[in-house]
Amino acid sequence: MQKFGTFLSGMIMPNIAAFIAWGIITALFIEKGPFPVGGLGGFGENEAGAPNIGLVGPMIRFMLPLLIAAQGGRMVYGVRGAVVAVVATMGVIVSTDQPMFLGALIMAPLAAWVMKQIDKLWDGKIKPGFEMLVNNFSAGIVAAALAVVGFFAFGPVVEAVSRALGNGVDWLVDNGVLPIASILIEPAKVLFLNNAINHGVLTPLGVQQAAETGKSILFLLEANPGPGLGVLLAYMLFGTGMARSTAPGAAIIHFFGGIHEIYFPFVLMKPILLLGMIAGGMVGIGTLVVFDAGLRAPAAPGSIIAVLAQTPGDSFVGVILSVLLAAATSFAICSLLLKLDRKKGGDLGEATAEMEAMKGKRSSVAGYLSPTDEAQEDQLEAAGLAHPGTHAGARKPIHRIAFACDAGMGSSAMGASVLRNKIKKAGFTDVEVQNVAIANLTDDVDLVVTHQDLTPRARTMSPSAEHVSVDNFMNSPQYDGIVEELKTTNAQGSSSSR
Repeated sequence: MQKFGTFLSGMIMPNIAAFIAWGIITALFIEKGPFPVGGLGGFGENEAGAPNIGLVGPMIRFMLPLLIAAQGGRMVYGVRGAVVAVVATMGVIVSTDQPMFLGALIMAPLAAWVMKQIDKLWDGKIKPGFEMLVNNFSAGIVAAALAVVGFFAFGPVVEAVSRALGNGVDWLVDNGVLPIASILIEPAKVLFLNNAINHGVLTPLGVQQAAETGKSILFLLEANPGPGLGVLLAYMLFGTGMARSTAPGAAIIHFFGGIHEIYFPFVLMKPILLLGMIAGGMVGIGTLVVFDAGLRAPAAPGSIIAVLAQTPGDSFVGVILSVLLAAATSFAICSLLLKLDRKKGGDLGEATAEMEAMKGKRSSVAGYLSPTDEAQEDQLEAAGLAHPGTHAGARKPIHRIAFACDAGMGSSAMGASVLRNKIKKAGFTDVEVQNVAIANLTDDVDLVVTHQDLTPRARTMSPSAEHVSVDNFMNSPQYDGIVEELKTTNAQGSSSSR
């Protein structure tokens, strides 16, 4: 389920900026917005007397699903898969008037996979000079066939599922029981199923709801930073040891940076605190229901800044109270639970390691919660992870380094930034450090850095590269080893070239 959630989020997260752009255009230029413009908002008539199409409708119906489709196809089968996925998804889109986000999430990877399997049938059997002809016509025929299949068979099914899910949410809201969703959402967040829930279900449904009403409560069911803030505040006052000393910084990263995973180890250390999380989530959702509040687009990351930026004018009171009351409820209950258990708390390092094991990769911010470099080095040696500088065999010069994680964003981006600064300080200006999603990793890089749990998969994607495994993206002793290796390999490369 975690891998499935990672795949779904990998399709949507790179396109979050497009969702935000759509939300801004919708908020500003629709008929009820502060700057109504018919040509942009899609209301009224143009000079020729025809209805204005605008940007809002086409963006949500065509652009956003097709962006998701392109990313999904690319993750499965590169650019070729992306092209086939977009064409196939277009058939699903035009089969109904509803925004087909769920259709894109399903049809895109399926279409790319079908194309990949068909290509295998004649791999190596095409006569020289006919490769381009066969490749283009095969992709065109498969894409056209899948678009037709999607129109007649796939679209109606997805529309029915989407309508059923939407009706289910409406029923929960109408009957005042939507807050019980926190019983599933809050534990799922700690178990790293939050991406599957938020980006796989809530965001597509929320976008459809926002297109009809201008806002949706669904965008804030998972993204509300209040419950997590309450837990960290409780640790600041009633925690012990490392947990208490690291909680203030974690609270800042969580609340303002929007990286919720930093508080997960605090909950895993004392799972009973889930009671406070669930209660805080229920109060937050209940507040949104009472004030009929919501966001106009996804808040990603779940920072209070992003939340307020996506809050429409008539929802500020409800949204702000939702965050504050959720934090207060979570703080009160977690404080009581911590005070009742004043004995030595669980080990934060162990809880962080447990979080890493469940997530399947290194957290982008867990370095803040991890042991010192010395302790990390001991852990690396105990795990049998060789220092990059001690690898046997001659090394070629290193000019391209890739940090790879599931989505190619948080963890890898922060790790790449740390190493990039170290390399610049060492004076290597010809070394490029980039962060990528592991699904987009190619074999044209010289060195790949991944979390130790992802290294086997990375080796299959980049078999020619040198691979370095780390367990701490933010503060790994391996980075110093990489710099030392550059001093050896790149210096040798320079001297040999001269």
